[in-house]
Amino acid sequence: MKNYILRDENAVYYECGFSCDNEIFLKFSNEAFFITDPRYTLAAKESVKEAEVVEADDIFKAAREIIRKSRVKKIFYNPKEWALEDFKKVFEKLSVYAYAKSNFSQKKRIIKTKEEISKIKKAVKLGEMAFFEFALFLQKEGENRSEKELFFEMSAILSQKGERDLSFPPIVAIDENAAKPHAEATKRLLKKGDLILVDAGLKYERYCSDRTRTAYFDGFINFEKEQRFKDRKIQKVYDTVLKAQESAIKAVKPGVKAYEIDKAAREVIEKEGFGKYFVHSTGHGVGLDIHELPVISFKDKNTVLKENMVFTIEPGIYLPGEFGVRIEDMVVVNESGCEVL
Repeated sequence: MKNYILRDENAVYYECGFSCDNEIFLKFSNEAFFITDPRYTLAAKESVKEAEVVEADDIFKAAREIIRKSRVKKIFYNPKEWALEDFKKVFEKLSVYAYAKSNFSQKKRIIKTKEEISKIKKAVKLGEMAFFEFALFLQKEGENRSEKELFFEMSAILSQKGERDLSFPPIVAIDENAAKPHAEATKRLLKKGDLILVDAGLKYERYCSDRTRTAYFDGFINFEKEQRFKDRKIQKVYDTVLKAQESAIKAVKPGVKAYEIDKAAREVIEKEGFGKYFVHSTGHGVGLDIHELPVISFKDKNTVLKENMVFTIEPGIYLPGEFGVRIEDMVVVNESGCEVL
C-alpha cells in the first residue's frame, strides 16, 4: 500500500518510532507526516524517524489539508481505529477514496524481525522472573490473602514499582473463580489446598509478554509445568491441558495452517471428554499489541504459519462452579518447528 492513514498508537510507533495519545500518521509513496498537538511536538521532533512532524491544534483539519494538497486518489485506513465523527472530520467531502482495510498494520507486523524477537524474548524472561518472585511471595505471605491483594502484589512485581509497563492487568484466580477465562479479582482468600491460576505479562521496550500457569498451593508453590494436586479430577484436567499444549507445540512448523495448531490441542481435550469446556481459541499473536496476528483458532482456515511469527499456545478447561486450568507459553516459528520462549 502506497498511501495510508493511522491512528493506533502501536501502529504509528511501528512506522516512525514514536507515538502519543493524540496523533495522526500519514504515509504517501515518497513522504510521511506525524501530526500532533503542541503538547507532544518537542518529544515527537526528538524521536520520530523518517516522517515530518506537523504541529496542529486541530489534527483532523491538518490531516485533511495534507491529504488535499497531496492529490492522492486513494488512501487506506483501518476502520477499527476510527470513531465515525473523527473520520468525517478528515474525509467528508474530500475528493479521495478512503479504502477500509481492517488490521492492515497488524498484517504488516505479523512476521517479526530479529530485533523484535530479541525484545520479546527479553520481555518473556522478565515475565518469568516475575512469576518466580510471586511464588516466593505466596509461600511467605500468600495464605489468607484475597485475590484482590494478590492481584495488587503481582502487578507491583511485574512493574517493579513503575519501572515497567504491564502487557495487561494480571489475572489471579482461585478455584471456582479460575473457571472464568478472564476472571476479575474478588475477596476470595487463598487457603492451603487451593488451585490458583495466574495470567500475566509485561513489556520490554514496548514489546509484550504473556504467560499463564495453574498451580497447587499448600504453603509451598511453584509455577513449573509439573504440578501435583491432591484432587484426582483436578489432576486429570491439568494433565489433559498440559498434554494438549504439548501436542499443539509439536504441531507448529512453517507451512502448517493456524487452525491445525488449534485442532491439535482441541482433539486432546475432546478425547478426554472436556471439549465443551475449552471455550476460546488456542492462541494469539503477540508483539507491540498483546493480541496480534496470527489468531490460532479453528475459525481461521487461511493463515499459513511462517518463520518468525510469534504467538501464544494456551489451551484451557473451565468447569463452571468448580475450577479452571490454563497453561500458556509464547513460541516463535523457526525453520524446523518452533522455539518455546
